[in-house]
Parts: sequence; C-alpha cells; structure tokens
Amino acid sequence: MSLDNNTDVATRFLFEQADIRGETVALKQSFEQLTENHGYSETVRALLGQFAAAVVLISNNLKYRGKIILQAQSQGDLSLLMVECTSEAAIRGIARGDVSTERDDPWELLAGGQLAITIERENGPRYQGIIALDTHSLAAALDDYFLQSEQLNTRFWLSANSEYAAGLMLQQLPAQLNQDASAREDQWQHAVILADTVQASDLLTLAPDALIYRLYHQDPIRLYPATSVSFHCPCSRERSHSALLLLPLVELEEMLEDDGHIDMQCDMCGQAYRFLRSDFTELADTRILH
Repeated sequence: MSLDNNTDVATRFLFEQADIRGETVALKQSFEQLTENHGYSETVRALLGQFAAAVVLISNNLKYRGKIILQAQSQGDLSLLMVECTSEAAIRGIARGDVSTERDDPWELLAGGQLAITIERENGPRYQGIIALDTHSLAAALDDYFLQSEQLNTRFWLSANSEYAAGLMLQQLPAQLNQDASAREDQWQHAVILADTVQASDLLTLAPDALIYRLYHQDPIRLYPATSVSFHCPCSRERSHSALLLLPLVELEEMLEDDGHIDMQCDMCGQAYRFLRSDFTELADTRILH
C-alpha cells in the first residue's frame, strides 16, 4: 500500500509478547502547510520534516492535554528550528536564520547547537530537558536523550524530503510481561535489528500499516487505530488586532499615516493580515484632535 493515500496519520502498535511499543507517522498535507509561505530551501524543509515527524511520535505518549515542543538553537545556518505538537495531534513550526541555504546533509544547518524538549501541560507544570547536538542526526540525539532522561531504550528512524515527512519509533517498556533481563534484551535487539533494515525511501513510500507489516509480520502485534495529524496555528485576525491595540493610539496613528494601512504577518504560518483606519474605532478621538 502506497503512502499517498495514507498520510497525516500516526499509528501506534504494541508487541503482544514483549514489553515494547512502537509508532509510525507519515505527514504530507500538514507538513506542506507547516512549511509553505516561508521560502524555505529543500534542505530546511527536510530538516523541519524530521522534527515534525519526531515531535508527533513523542507527543502521542502524552497522557494529558498539553503540547510538546522540539526546539534546536545553534550558531550554524539556522539559529532556531522549532516544531510543536499538541495532545490533539496538531502541529506547527518555524525555522529562522539563513532559511534559503542548501546542504548535502540537513543536520549541518544546526552545527554546534543544542536540542530542547519541552512538555507544557495545560494548567500544570512545565518540564524541559536539554541535550547537546553532538550526534550525527536528530534520531541519534533523541535516542540519547530518552536513554538519559527516562532510562528506557528508545530508537528513532526519521526521514523527510521537500514533500513528505515520516518516522518510526520503538521504546522498551518497564518489565511486565517478561522479568528476565537477558530475555528482555534479546527481544529488544530483535525489534531493533528488524527496524534497522528500514531505508529512508521505505519510510517515505510505505503506508504506516504496510511498514509495520513488512517489519513485524512474524511477531504478534497489536495495531491501534490511526490518529489523524493536522496543521493548526491559533493566530487570527482578531488576535492580531488585539495585539495592535496594546500599542499607544498615537503610535497606531503614525503607522497608518505612513502607509495608509498596517500589515501583520504570523511568524509561524505566514498568514498576513492588513488593517485599515476603519478597523480602529478607538482612533476616532485622536483623529478629531488632529
């Protein structure tokens, strides 16, 4: 089954006879919406795609309303790259810096940087973990992060181009089905060795359920219903208007006199909003005074 008709979904699965869970994600339309209107190069789009796939895989482990933010800062071509995913599987993100640059290896854009994983719980505490980007890939950095922070074996396989973003994650769970350490290690290695046969092209062309079947059709697997992933930015004309009203009215007056209008653009989604004098009834009194 091809990927084209099975995108913008995350699919969880569980090994029936081992304490291991897995998840796949495939993004297209949501990824296109995340990257459009910004003039990103293909390299930047590919790197954003890896971050998008990774943050969806991580966020599906949320047990409460909130969001996870995957953010990298560096002294390289990109000063900032961030993608967030809510507990409702809504994503958005942004890259800043030389976003038109091209590289053979997208990871070079974040040379010498650090990666932060932030968990924001709605009406709850905020948690953040930081790790240096001294690995050869985002997947390797995340492997190290989860092993250090959660003491659980976790592996990521990520791939993206200018059109698609996809990923696979495996995580060993605390001992329940099997208490024997040696047997648990054998089961983990079995799952990882099979996943290591995945090529980047497989992630970008196979539907999630087809990928899982190809890897683990000889293992008892419990497949959960797919979760739809969408792009969503909470910006709006009303929010932009409210932000402008926080400025002194005299400053608004000056901005309107310069161009006859005020343009605002959302950094995240690129949506543009134009406001005319007629949009600001609050300026009526200052106009009379002039």
